[in-house]
Amino acid sequence: MSAPTARKVSEREARQVAEEAREQDWRKPSFAKELFLGRFRLDLIHPHPTGAPEDVRRGEAFLATLRDFLVEEVDGALIEREARIPDEVIAGLKRIGALGMKIDTKYGGLGLTQVYYNKALALAGSASPAIGALLSAHQSIGVPQPLKMFGTQEQKDAFLPRCATTAISAFLLTEPDVGSDPARLATTAVRDGDTYVLDGVKLWTTNGVVADLLVVMARVPKSDESKGGITAFVVEADSPGITVENRNAFMGLRGIENGVTRFHQVRVPAAHRVGPEGAGLKIALTTLNTGRLSLPAMCAGAGKWCLKIAREWSAAREQWGRPIARHEAVGSKIAFIAATTFALEAVLDLSSQMADEDRNDIRIEAALAKLYGSEMAWKMADELVQIRGGRGFETADSLAARGEKPVPTEQMLRDLRINRIFEGSSEIMHLLIAREAVDAHLSVAGDLIDPDKSLGDKARAGAKAGGFYARWLPKLVAGPGQVPTSYGEFGPLAAHLRYVERCARRLARSTFYAMSRWQGRMETKQGFLGRIVDIGAELFAMSAACVRAQMLAGTGAEGADGVAARQLADVFCRQARIRVEELFDRLWTNTDTEDNALVKAVMAGRMQWLEEGIVDPSGEGPWIADATPGPATKPDVHRTIP
Repeated sequence: MSAPTARKVSEREARQVAEEAREQDWRKPSFAKELFLGRFRLDLIHPHPTGAPEDVRRGEAFLATLRDFLVEEVDGALIEREARIPDEVIAGLKRIGALGMKIDTKYGGLGLTQVYYNKALALAGSASPAIGALLSAHQSIGVPQPLKMFGTQEQKDAFLPRCATTAISAFLLTEPDVGSDPARLATTAVRDGDTYVLDGVKLWTTNGVVADLLVVMARVPKSDESKGGITAFVVEADSPGITVENRNAFMGLRGIENGVTRFHQVRVPAAHRVGPEGAGLKIALTTLNTGRLSLPAMCAGAGKWCLKIAREWSAAREQWGRPIARHEAVGSKIAFIAATTFALEAVLDLSSQMADEDRNDIRIEAALAKLYGSEMAWKMADELVQIRGGRGFETADSLAARGEKPVPTEQMLRDLRINRIFEGSSEIMHLLIAREAVDAHLSVAGDLIDPDKSLGDKARAGAKAGGFYARWLPKLVAGPGQVPTSYGEFGPLAAHLRYVERCARRLARSTFYAMSRWQGRMETKQGFLGRIVDIGAELFAMSAACVRAQMLAGTGAEGADGVAARQLADVFCRQARIRVEELFDRLWTNTDTEDNALVKAVMAGRMQWLEEGIVDPSGEGPWIADATPGPATKPDVHRTIP
């Protein structure tokens, strides 16, 4: 078997590629960025932004249409059993306009706001997570979003009307040996006159099995005329030389149309290149800034379902003479699910409203929403399985066969697990957010810790950093969080906002101390950076929950005078504060050093004796499949939806 063909690159080159793809400038304010710098800018999120009446009317009308369709025409259990979305369901989604939710009306789309697009994804995902994945991949990262942001008018005119009505799209970046390190991308696009010739293999192409249009990331070789680099193309899925070689099967999301796609001498018109050569990775990451909100949307929807099932089951099931909800061990789990669901929806709606208003830079907020939503939704589903006991581990079909309500609890757990990996694993999200969180420090002091910089560069950086820190550090000593009357308009929630303000300054001080201590080695302290990000995520969620509760209290939308909303926010903040204090403690009291030493010993083979006494049921084969370019050797499993 041939070795995989991913490019060999140095660690420095990999970092350089990732850094060049980042959005370097901060042209708009960012609540989360300020939070990591120790500045609690409540004015950026309060009063809670709201949608325009016409946007609300149009959004609510579509949600009603979508709900009717899901109830009448979608059988989630059938999709789970047959591991595919029926053609007639996909055709129905096209019929009601679901493919064009985010596409402007002038191109035949529905023109929904980010807020209502997310509500629709949560609703669709509750009927079948596979449908939520199909719609999300099509519009959040597929052809519509990159073209909306970077496409030419000719490209928009050619492709967006199709995407809004009939053409399913997919996004192709990952390769068998290339995940979150795109510097190793092996798929090539060689210029030949007015076309590019694509060769390579793409893995985990969500929607790829049924797609009509593809966004493909490929490397253009450097030449005298071009610097080359990773470049984005819109490719017709039925182009000669494209083969879907496998429809992948997973632990969850069994109806997802995900495959392996091979390109062999595929000709793509140069007019279908999105942006300039070398801009593909920047396009992908910028698209994801907002596109990442689709996953927390479905996580918030999952939380709502977990709460519904937990409430109904815990009222019906009795143990020792009373409903299990009245036993504290179970009740605490229900309280966690209820409070966390409220917080997830608060984070999602706030981030989405800010995305619609376009007055704030939400790249960190969206990333935090994705990270926090995927982690907390998994915990809620796990708690629901525990509440259901043996029935939580039993499949819905098995429950129905013996005469009980077919509740797919174990399926929910399996379906949610991928969200901690999709669109950036939690580990990568920690690093991505941490890089943005320390951007201000690196912009003023980065040259001080760069070994390649000259003494002159370091001297200039030192002077620049001295001025910045002389102004910044004194502001971290005291703030409104120490004034008992601060944020008084929030009533009983004011104490939580004062806590957030104090913790923001504490977080910034901790980050500064760590950078002073470790300097250039800071990037290797991934455990520390992950905890810094997790603290920021909790503080963001607390802020969003309080602001949402205050808004709902003002409108009377949740209970009498917002009592219900404030109770949910209060309990969530109390739970979050315990987690925050633990994370702060673990910044400096942890086993990171010992863990690293143990890992080295394990990888050196010194612990193999610990693996004795088992048999390995894994079959034979390479750890990473061969991805050598060339013609397909397997039949094409692509299916066209009538």
